[in-house]
Amino acid sequence: LHRYEDDGPERNGIRTQQRILIKSFTTNSDGRLNGPALAGTDFYEGQYEWVFYVGDYFAKYSLSRISGTPFLDVVPLRFGLDDPTVHYHVPLLASPWSYSTYRGS
Repeated sequence: LHRYEDDGPERNGIRTQQRILIKSFTTNSDGRLNGPALAGTDFYEGQYEWVFYVGDYFAKYSLSRISGTPFLDVVPLRFGLDDPTVHYHVPLLASPWSYSTYRGS
């Protein structure tokens, strides 16, 4: 999980940001974390990015044992959080060939 922070003033009208690694996680066999990803002082208002290694996940857990070059390998998901006191659920629904996401409750 990464957080983005402004990296100084705009240059030529473009905002520059620094990508900071907060934590790394490994999901369980159901593709979920066993607890919250962010809590307390780790949780800031701002832009975040999950990087999901779905190719590795499906290679390990797929019943069909998908082989070869994965159609989807790494899925980056960038999103904004604006209230550290609120619970956010950011699911990624994925198959070896497609994905979707939404803000859950």
